[in-house]
Amino acid sequence: MNLSELSLKRPVLAVVCSIVIIIFGGIGFTFLGVREYPAIDPAVINVRTSYTGANAEIIEQQVTEPLEKAVNGVQGVRNITSSSSQGSSNITVEFELNVDLEKAANDVRDKVSQALNNLPQDIDGPPTVAKADSDSDPIIFCQIQSQQKGLLDLTSFAENVVMERLQTISGVSGVNVFGRRYAMRLWIDPSKLGAYKITIPDIRAALDRENIELPGGKVRGNMTELTVKAYGKLTTEDDFNNLIIKEDGTRIIRFKDLGTAVLGPENEESISRKNNVASVNIGVIAQPGSNQIAIADEVYKRLKEIEKDMPKDIILEVGFDRTLFVRKAVEEVKETLLIAIGLVVIIIFLFFREWSIALRPLIDIPVSIIGAFFIMYIAGFSINVLTLLSLVLATGLVVDDGIVVTENIYKKMEQGMDKYKAARAGANEIYFAVIATSITLAIVFLPIIFLQGFVGRLFREFGIVVAGAVLISAFVSLSLTPVLNIYLTSNTKNIPGFIGLLNHSLKGWRICIVQPFMRS
Repeated sequence: MNLSELSLKRPVLAVVCSIVIIIFGGIGFTFLGVREYPAIDPAVINVRTSYTGANAEIIEQQVTEPLEKAVNGVQGVRNITSSSSQGSSNITVEFELNVDLEKAANDVRDKVSQALNNLPQDIDGPPTVAKADSDSDPIIFCQIQSQQKGLLDLTSFAENVVMERLQTISGVSGVNVFGRRYAMRLWIDPSKLGAYKITIPDIRAALDRENIELPGGKVRGNMTELTVKAYGKLTTEDDFNNLIIKEDGTRIIRFKDLGTAVLGPENEESISRKNNVASVNIGVIAQPGSNQIAIADEVYKRLKEIEKDMPKDIILEVGFDRTLFVRKAVEEVKETLLIAIGLVVIIIFLFFREWSIALRPLIDIPVSIIGAFFIMYIAGFSINVLTLLSLVLATGLVVDDGIVVTENIYKKMEQGMDKYKAARAGANEIYFAVIATSITLAIVFLPIIFLQGFVGRLFREFGIVVAGAVLISAFVSLSLTPVLNIYLTSNTKNIPGFIGLLNHSLKGWRICIVQPFMRS
């Protein structure tokens, strides 16, 4: 007893199997991420080094070049790019696609640790090795502007209010605030330094010595125990201005004798503007594999809630939304998928001349396509342009098996056979042909898995989804389709009106084509 005979004998079993496929596909669909293209990101490692006070040329010669020479010996490196700026060195190491990210990070750390002896001794700590993710680019940028408040106040509002509300969204990896933060700036008069015979290292040593908070321990008594806290951190302008730099006998030299401490922005060299108005930017970063469209919808929802409670002089707007491109791409492919299904129904109706058969793919196709979502979930794929295009292609492939089975059963019924007997005989006759056809189609797309490089990684999801949908359609065609031919097909073959005329014309057209070949 094959699958078709079992399904005809137990039709409820065939229906339940298709329902189970739909349920599992629906469950997998809820866990799938949405992005524009498949994840084909190579392993990328960033090496950052800070050297305060050094210019770009010194950074390039003493920091960047020694680290590049050390990292260049790591296996699997595809490309190394570096940038040297005032007080900072940044090296980006890109590996081949087949290199594991964790192994690459460990190899780079080993090489960087070996090169520490070749770096200046007064750099600001050892180089930082971090794993980079191509998905770390923000998917949404928001701008905060105000005609009354400055950038320092706007940055504080963004960090304390907006960022706190957005970073709790499910699927958000982080929220970056690009603004100006408070910093204590020490302005020193060179002429006063010469007059007091004090150097910059003396001021730095005084800051390191005095601007520190150490544990004070405890004071115990017979009945009490108190914790001692030593307030050594300098926080205000007066604290820094009254800082003792040097004591020389009866003379005490404070910082206010040499310069002025001013509380101001940490960085004054860059600024962001929108409509020629200074603004603070907020970038929302999604986790790899998360649903970017769902994250964007929740961001818009929470921004509306924030606008209700924020001051009226503050303007909070979305300046850039990368998910708009994803939405448009997904919507266009969805439209193509619906058009493909509609054309399949029309073509089947023109050849079978019966609506019950023409509308049957509306049952067969969804089962195969929804079942493909579970394959995508198991394989760790996402909903993107290529996987949706594979479903569009699969729409024409998955219906082939159902048409072959239906046509063979329909032919038996035209010969006068009862629809129960026609379903059993037609399905058995075409059983191995359907299996051979489906396996052939699946095997044609499976070699795409072994393609290397970016092209192979790009089309891997495409091939696996098409092959999976075709195999599911073979199961549905041999189990559910014979059952549907029994319960959704009428025994009446005299079709009146326009459909009957079309039936007669198609039969006559078929005879005109076939007869010359028969005579030859």
